[in-house]
Amino acid sequence: MNVRPSVPPPPLHQVTHPPRAEQQLQLMGGFEEKAYLAGKQMKPGEDPYREHAFNLQESNRLGSERAIRDTRHYRCASVNYDADLPPTSVIITFHNEARSTLLRTIKSVLMRSPASLVQEIILIDDFSSDRESLSLIQMMRSPPGLIRSRVRGANAASAPVLTFLDSHCEVNADWLQPMIQRVKEDHTRVVSPIIDVISLDNFAYLAASADLRGGFDWSLHFKWEQIPIEQKMARSDPTLPIRTPVIAGGIFVMEKNWFNHLGQYDTHMDIWGGENFELSFRVWMCGGSLEILPCSRVGHVFRKRHPYDFPEGNALTYIKNTRRAAEVWMDEYKQYYYSARPSAQGKAYGSIAERTALRRKLNCKPFRWYMENVYPELRWAHARTQVHAHRCTHKHKNTRTRTIKHISGRPVTLTRPACVGSDVCVCVCVCDAFFRVISVCLFPRLSPACINTHNRNHLYGFL
Repeated sequence: MNVRPSVPPPPLHQVTHPPRAEQQLQLMGGFEEKAYLAGKQMKPGEDPYREHAFNLQESNRLGSERAIRDTRHYRCASVNYDADLPPTSVIITFHNEARSTLLRTIKSVLMRSPASLVQEIILIDDFSSDRESLSLIQMMRSPPGLIRSRVRGANAASAPVLTFLDSHCEVNADWLQPMIQRVKEDHTRVVSPIIDVISLDNFAYLAASADLRGGFDWSLHFKWEQIPIEQKMARSDPTLPIRTPVIAGGIFVMEKNWFNHLGQYDTHMDIWGGENFELSFRVWMCGGSLEILPCSRVGHVFRKRHPYDFPEGNALTYIKNTRRAAEVWMDEYKQYYYSARPSAQGKAYGSIAERTALRRKLNCKPFRWYMENVYPELRWAHARTQVHAHRCTHKHKNTRTRTIKHISGRPVTLTRPACVGSDVCVCVCVCDAFFRVISVCLFPRLSPACINTHNRNHLYGFL
C-alpha cells in the first residue's frame, strides 16, 4: 500500500491534535476506514490480550487517531532543519496486527510528517492470516519473517531514504526531520528516535528517558542502559545526538544506497530477533555510525510475550540468528557469546559464506576495534563473563582443580571449592575487568553456605 500525504501536518504544540474530518478524507484518499475497522471486531467475552498481547479493547476504543503529548525537550522546538531534505519511503511490516493499531500507526505518520518528506508508505504483509484486510487496502505480501519482509520493502522503495517503522507505533511531533537531517549530512549514519512507551494495558503514551542508549550483554540480549557518565557530562545541549553501540532495530532511518552497499539484512536469519545486532556491528565495523536523536520521538507498544509463533520455537530461532551474527562479526570474542549462551553450541545456523565474503569485500574492522572504540564499557560491565562452569554436589567433599584454556590462549587452573553438606553450588571461571581469570562460587540453589570465602569480594564485585 502506497499512501501519499496531501496536506501539511498540524503546527507544533505541546499536544499534537488529529486533523479535521475533511483533512482525514484527503490523507487517506477516500479509504473506507469504518468498513476496515468493522471487518474484525472482538467477540463478547473474548480476552482482549489473547490475540495481540495487548489490550485490543482499549486500542479499538481509541480509534485511528488521537492527541498525544509532545515529549521532546523544549529546546527541540527551536532547532532548524534544511528546507531541501530528501524524501523518505516509510516501510511498515506487520503480521496479524490489530487493525486499529495498524491504522493508528499509519495515520500518525500522515498527520505528523511534512508532506514533502513522505514520498510513500509501504505496507508489507508478513504472511498474515487476516486475509480479509487485503480486500480493503492493497499491500505487498512477503515470505514469512520481518527480516525478509523489510528487504522486500526496501527493494520496492522509490525514495533515497528508508524509514523502518513497527506496526504498533505512534510518531510524535516533528519526528522525521531530525533523522533525515542527520542522514543528509552524512550518508553513513543510521539514526533512531527515542522510543517512548505506549502502555499495553491502557495505551497511555509515556515519555522515555533521554539519557539512554542501546546496549547488550555477551549472550546478545539487548537492553537499554544509561549513557556513560563522561558522555553525559560532555553533553551541554540536550538536543545533540547520542552515540549508541546498537539500536533496538524496530525504528530507524538509513540511506537506501548505504543500506544496499552494506548488504541489507542477513536474509538467512529467520522471522525476528538478533538482526539488530548483525546490522549494528556491520554499520560500525564497516565505516558507519549509529545515533539516537533526542528531538525525534516515536511511541511503541512493548509487549511481554510474542503473539505469534516461531516455526522452530522462539528460543531456537533467536539462537540461530544470534549465532550467525556472532560467527560472522565477533571474531575471537564469540567465545564469550558461547560461554554466556552455552545452549547455542551445536545448534545449526546455516551457511555464513555469503556474509563473511561481504565482510571481506567491505574491508570491515575487527570486533576488537568495536570493543575499543564503540563499546569499551562491554569489557568492564560484563567482566564476569563465564568461560567455564560445572557443578559440585555433596558427593565432592574435597577441593579439586582442573586446567582449562582461556580465550587468550593461556592455561588456567580452575579451583572447585568444597561444598557444604548437601548443598548444590555452581563453580565458574570468570574474567575480571582486565581479563585476568579468577575462580568464584556462585550462589547455591539451597543456601549460601558453600560460597568460597576467599573469592567473596569477587563474587559481590563482579556478579
